[in-house]
Amino acid sequence: MSEKSKIGIEIEKKYIIKMPNPALLQAQERYDVSRIVQIYLPCATGETLRIRSREQNGITTYTKTRKIRIDKMSSTEIEKEISAEEFDSLSRQILSTTRPIMKTRYTFIYKSQLFEIDVYPEWTRTAIMETELDSRERTVDFPEFLKIVKDVTGDKSYSNRGMSQTFPKEQL
Repeated sequence: MSEKSKIGIEIEKKYIIKMPNPALLQAQERYDVSRIVQIYLPCATGETLRIRSREQNGITTYTKTRKIRIDKMSSTEIEKEISAEEFDSLSRQILSTTRPIMKTRYTFIYKSQLFEIDVYPEWTRTAIMETELDSRERTVDFPEFLKIVKDVTGDKSYSNRGMSQTFPKEQL
């Protein structure tokens, strides 16, 4: 296991979308699917600290991530791979006002952009889609097979941390 931390600035846009057709997702470039569990831990004000297990192609990895929000579109992110034992130990320190978030994540490339679609068991008709941008000026080329319901970039109630506290009602 690597002891290195990955540090970077993440610029992303986030949308509520109608539940996508799995066959159309599977047909996209670099399609992949993973099962994710995220747990939020106590941390300093203005920061978010989470641990994540991610099962992808039969392999489970574990990470610890500290995010420091810069503005509604971007944050500094420091990510470190951790062991299954460390994940289990840290998971017992879950922030008391939160619950674990479970989701299935579909990723693919469309017109040279990475898209991530998170499907939550609490919703049956909608999902959350994120795309990471290489600059603030870049416009998003939306896949034509997806229906955007609402732009929720910067809306804390649709952040995973916010959803771990109070899961929002499904919108259509």
